[in-house]
Amino acid sequence: MTTIAAQQQEDEFQSRLDFDLWRRVFKHALAYKGHLFALATAAVTIAAMDVSFPLVTSSAVDEVMAVGTDVRIWMYGLIYLGLTIGLAGGVWVFITMAGGISNRVAHDIRTASFARLQELEFSFYDARPIGWLISRMTSDCDKLSRIISWGFLDLVWAFCLVVLITIALLVINWKLGLVLLSVVPPLIIISAVFQKRLLLSARETRKYNSFITGSFNESIQGMRTSKTLVREEENLKEFEGLSTQMYGASVRNALQSAVYMPIVLTLGALATGLILWKGGFDVVSGTVTIGTLMMFIMFAGMFFDPINQIARVLVQLQGAQAAGERVIGLLDTVPAIKDSPEVLERIKETAHADLPGDTAIDGLPDTIDEIEFKQVDFAYDSGQTVLEDFNLTVKAGQMIALVGPSGGGKSTIVNLASRFYEPTGGEILVNGIDYRKRSLAWLQGALGIVLQTPHLFSGSIRDNIRYGRLNASDQEIETIARLVNAHDFILSHEHGYDTDVGEGGNRLSTGQKQLVSFARALLSKPQIFIMDEATSSIDTATEQLIQESLQTMFSGRISFVIAHRLSTIRAADRILVINQGKIEESGRHEELIEQRGHYYKLYTNQFRREKEEELIGSEKAEVRR
Repeated sequence: MTTIAAQQQEDEFQSRLDFDLWRRVFKHALAYKGHLFALATAAVTIAAMDVSFPLVTSSAVDEVMAVGTDVRIWMYGLIYLGLTIGLAGGVWVFITMAGGISNRVAHDIRTASFARLQELEFSFYDARPIGWLISRMTSDCDKLSRIISWGFLDLVWAFCLVVLITIALLVINWKLGLVLLSVVPPLIIISAVFQKRLLLSARETRKYNSFITGSFNESIQGMRTSKTLVREEENLKEFEGLSTQMYGASVRNALQSAVYMPIVLTLGALATGLILWKGGFDVVSGTVTIGTLMMFIMFAGMFFDPINQIARVLVQLQGAQAAGERVIGLLDTVPAIKDSPEVLERIKETAHADLPGDTAIDGLPDTIDEIEFKQVDFAYDSGQTVLEDFNLTVKAGQMIALVGPSGGGKSTIVNLASRFYEPTGGEILVNGIDYRKRSLAWLQGALGIVLQTPHLFSGSIRDNIRYGRLNASDQEIETIARLVNAHDFILSHEHGYDTDVGEGGNRLSTGQKQLVSFARALLSKPQIFIMDEATSSIDTATEQLIQESLQTMFSGRISFVIAHRLSTIRAADRILVINQGKIEESGRHEELIEQRGHYYKLYTNQFRREKEEELIGSEKAEVRR
């Protein structure tokens, strides 16, 4: 489980409740002001109904004590009925509104997070495991949406109820009111003590939850590898370690909550006892009526219910702050590779201008005639230098092959050309203009890339070919499939182009997936075509099918081919041997063979192996006959 170590690099967060963070989180709910207003109105209404019950009860008791059986029972019955109906209506409104806000906010946050993930560059994903991202898109978003809706409701209701009860206490009998309120300062101190502990343990729980999600994802993706290497027992031990750490953090958080809440309840019971003690003496002395004492006892019981609720919401806020920090941190992540303000302004102007059809979205020519690497340096964030003073010019219609040892910089070159990364020094020019002064969407929309390990999305073969150009017709899809020699294998399936490829394309062979990925790349009519070890993991028969259509694929385009099988690049206009970020050799196949350098050794060694494998295969076939 190689990503577990990477997952330990968690972001650092504040160790106290961050009100500015929650203000920013709450902005997502402000889009639904109508729902929030209805929710707040319902909460205030419910609080008013709750306070009214003890007041009515006090009046009824005092009237019974004064007039006996002549009390107006019917009137109090109607009042209780009205209060009950108002309470039920308020509860129905807040359940409906809170549920609506929760679902809408979850949708908005998740959509905004996914949109940001689409904008971020490759280096962002280099440092963050899939589980880290999945956790933020699922459980973190859900936790935030619930606390925004239900937490908001509880806080408004609880705050209004505390305020109304306090006003009633002080207006009716301020001495008894102060006795009840005397336990509030200790409650505030205790809450402050527990706040930091609860926040830290909740954040630790969320951290290990992310680790476990990543471990699940990696284990399932690498199940075949784990089984072939008999790694099940070791994987289980590693997972048990993570699970044990999350168990410890969760139990610690639960114990802290379990200690905090009983302290609040104890203070409430103490307040009730003080009211009985002081109020009892006042009843005996005749300064307080039985009804008033009963009302104060009821208020003592009610007063700490909203305080408990406020405390519970604060605990939830502390627990959810870790999720909030993660989600807001993701939304705040500024893409390192993006359009400059000047490019954005030009795109805006172009959108309202009447320009020729061969104009790109940024107002400049749409056609790519040349790409030039000019004294390009590149180093990854880790500090590892890959390219230094690299120079290369490629014109439309040229096929450039890149060969050389692993880690030499071949993939870095095509990633820089694609602007998945940007140079740390020098510049890359498209038609003589630094490509950072062109639209990012335009450049990457002109790419067609086929990777060593093809990835297909769940759906049909037709959907996967159409993935990069959604308005393509069925006829165009079939034409491009014929071009890359994929048509015959597609029709060999029962449902043809409507065949479901399965998750990740697991219902197709590696060669079939690669042919589909070739068709997908070419359907988008790319101006820059990139093959990154695209034939290294496929069988010889499939490679032959691809070879037959390569010239058509490369025709009129700037093409980069990173090849392990050198037979793929014999027809390249220029073959570059890349070693330690520099061009060691450059020329056509015949020229490099004549030089008898590094390329010559690579080619002859590979040719010898292929001939040996061919000979061994022939001998085995002869023996079988």
